[in-house]
Amino acid sequence: MNTKTTYTHRLLARVTIEAGTPLAVGSGEKDITTDALVIKDFNGLPYIPGTAIAGVLRHAIGEKTAKEFFGKHEQSSKDSRGSEIIFSEAKMIGSDGKVIDGLQSIDFENDQFYAKFKELPIRQHAKITEKGITAKGGKFDEQVVYQGTRFVFEIEMVSEDKDNSPKKLDDFISVLCELNSQTLRIGSGTRCGFGKIKVINIVWRKFDLSNPNDLKDYINKSSDLSQPFDGEYFDDKTSSDKWTTYKLVLQPEDFFLFGSGFGDDEVDMTPVKEEVIEWDKKDKPVFAKNDNGEIAKCVLIPATSLKGAVAHRTAYHYNRLKQRFVDGNNPDKTPKVGNDSEVVRALFGYESQDERVQKRGRVIFNDVIQDILPDKIMNHVSIDRFTGGAIDSALFDEKLTFGNGKSFKTEILVEKAAFDEDTSFKEAFEAALKDIIDGLLPLGGGVNRGNGCFGGCVVDVNGTFNHKREVEKW
Repeated sequence: MNTKTTYTHRLLARVTIEAGTPLAVGSGEKDITTDALVIKDFNGLPYIPGTAIAGVLRHAIGEKTAKEFFGKHEQSSKDSRGSEIIFSEAKMIGSDGKVIDGLQSIDFENDQFYAKFKELPIRQHAKITEKGITAKGGKFDEQVVYQGTRFVFEIEMVSEDKDNSPKKLDDFISVLCELNSQTLRIGSGTRCGFGKIKVINIVWRKFDLSNPNDLKDYINKSSDLSQPFDGEYFDDKTSSDKWTTYKLVLQPEDFFLFGSGFGDDEVDMTPVKEEVIEWDKKDKPVFAKNDNGEIAKCVLIPATSLKGAVAHRTAYHYNRLKQRFVDGNNPDKTPKVGNDSEVVRALFGYESQDERVQKRGRVIFNDVIQDILPDKIMNHVSIDRFTGGAIDSALFDEKLTFGNGKSFKTEILVEKAAFDEDTSFKEAFEAALKDIIDGLLPLGGGVNRGNGCFGGCVVDVNGTFNHKREVEKW
């Protein structure tokens, strides 16, 4: 039986977001340069499809609640219902501080800002085994959108009248609150440092279509996101008690190297760095520049490098706590690593050929991209232990970043339910974080050559865990 519903209200919000870390919203395509291209609009600029935004918000709200207004599809068509909430595409803000909506003439050749979007950064990835080597078939790369890029989109919800107030107002506000959640991530690689979203502002308005003035304003409102939209600012924040937040401050003792996988005309190995977008006082985007006023790349500490080191060390400490040692006398006490480790599976997730038993991680790391620092070329040679001379073809060099005196800040989010499964999970995880601060767990490449030792501090925002070691400044 069909029922007729009269929607007398419209709830509308315009949202401006910023990429807190690089974004990887994939197009499903690849080319000669990368295995995964980000999705771009007809102007050749990255954008975020409305389905990507709707999907993460639906998941965040919960399927049971979301079915009430996101719509549902049942086997019986009588029980199916269309969505009462609509998401637009998120369009990029251009160099003039305005949204680029509709077909535009973008000068990718001569405009310094847009030229950077012609070829976006490509991230190299390699799956590392517990032996510290690349797993077979574990090499891939993907394209990302610059940190600091801003997008604008709209959310609209239809509603009936209820006591002179929109019936779906509470549902609409719950969606806006989720946008401010610290755990909201968009795109792929959300457990590997990508997809963090920072809400710049939310402007919203209620339209009562039975009111002639509201009806006129609603009809005259343009769908063009570059056109102004008047409303009130929404600033309610949401905080989740389901996650534990660790604030990590890394202070390099001296040199470190997070490799790009490539050399240049000077050395065989270079550090990975990346441009970032900053916003000036007039709310216009500019790429970070060095002291000479030239666009320069910032130091990048990939979340994957931090995640991999912490995962392996957490497994080590969990084996220690469970008295699992390699002694050969007790097979039941053999140490477990990788996907075989209970703590790795519970916190960091695991993959399998069987999609039904795969599980994503419950720890969220963020890429750290900040500061423009100089590099130092280091030369290396392998010495023949018998002759004391250099081994033929064993000379190589690399660029290292000197970070003494600098502090790199990041956050690690852990789902509390994961710690509840075994009290040793939390103890092992925090012991791994302590090892980083104590300089016992170096990060990056060349750690056996003295690179990547950090100090600093790590603290649980709930106040239950705090560890600190100051690094002497040179």
